[in-house]
Amino acid sequence: MTGKKYIIQTWTNNPILRTISDKIEKIDEELMHFAGDLVRLMYKNKGVWLAAPQVGKNIRIIATTQRGEKKGKDVIIDETIMINPNITAISADCILSEEACISLPDEKGKVRRHKSLIVEYTDIKGHRQKKKFKDFNATVIQHEIDHLDGILFTDKLVKKRK
Repeated sequence: MTGKKYIIQTWTNNPILRTISDKIEKIDEELMHFAGDLVRLMYKNKGVWLAAPQVGKNIRIIATTQRGEKKGKDVIIDETIMINPNITAISADCILSEEACISLPDEKGKVRRHKSLIVEYTDIKGHRQKKKFKDFNATVIQHEIDHLDGILFTDKLVKKRK
């Protein structure tokens, strides 16, 4: 790590988690170091995704892992840093799955998300990327982009019918 101390931001009334993050204008050495810290913090906190606001920085960058199957086991098949991610297409089909978040300890709940999507972003080398994600990986992207927009998964919980 770069020696900076990051604190995981928690709870639904946290102003950092409720602020819309600023667009990143340039990729410099400081941002590259922060991106590395974000990935390390993601793994350290046993997460599969992490957004900058969760560690106290309201800038539009997320670290994600993509899951897949290898020999019948769920494994990490890739990790991605996304700068200024933007969802450009979504499927009409949705999935309902249980979500959790390191910023909301002990909270879990069912959230309806689009089954697949296309996201455009800039990678850490400054190249524009356009990728399609589906199922769990699409859920991860939507959850993290929500963080950049000051939205928490608890804002989107599917209420049980009585």
